[in-house]
Amino acid sequence: MKRVKLVVAYDGTDYHGWQVQPNGISIEEVLNKNLSELLGEKIEVIGASRTDAGVHSLGNVAVFDTNHRMPAEKISYAMNQRLPEDIVVVDSCEVKGDFHPRKCESRKTYEYRILNREFPDPTRRRDTHFCYRDLDVEKMRKAGSYLVGKHDFTSFCSSHAEVGLSKVRFLYSVSVKKEDDIIKIRLTGSGFLYNMVRIIAGTLMQVGMGDIEPEQMPIILARRDRVYAGPTAPAKGLTMIGIEYL
Repeated sequence: MKRVKLVVAYDGTDYHGWQVQPNGISIEEVLNKNLSELLGEKIEVIGASRTDAGVHSLGNVAVFDTNHRMPAEKISYAMNQRLPEDIVVVDSCEVKGDFHPRKCESRKTYEYRILNREFPDPTRRRDTHFCYRDLDVEKMRKAGSYLVGKHDFTSFCSSHAEVGLSKVRFLYSVSVKKEDDIIKIRLTGSGFLYNMVRIIAGTLMQVGMGDIEPEQMPIILARRDRVYAGPTAPAKGLTMIGIEYL
């Protein structure tokens, strides 16, 4: 028996998120089906991040156990012959049997992309959120700086999150950059709460519009109440960039 780690990229537009769902096809379901057929045994992957419906990834991580003799590094090549074109295994390798993608200490990086111009771009409709209002990137950057460090992020967590779960997280960095007409909000942290990145993005957009002042961010954090933060930004603008295991 060996444990294999996969690094998986996908366009999440046509999927009901990562986790197997009763009402629609998921990334996890597609991986399980194709791995089981490839290796001739029942395979159920364990994913590092249960991304929501419509969210994308360049580097989500999953593991599974197998008795098959195929070298771990060859599984990515074999899988990519089977998978639909919107899912790609960009790497596969053997790891220690006790490696767990959610329990091992790591740094996760997410990026939220906003197309900020007068009219939409149809070629970016699947991976960016369109906003026609002029956003003040400097104010957004200043507001984001208040989120760096260890905080209780209850205000930036969906009300549907698991009750009793600690809302304290550590953000290593928050950056806001504009390249041409795309604004990129990138966050790296020890972990993220349910909808946390999308709520932060929605709040920073309100800052950029002038509806919230950057100096209000520490107050919003201190309130520990979801009603004080901005709206949850649409899923399609969010991409998991990758995971660094420490």
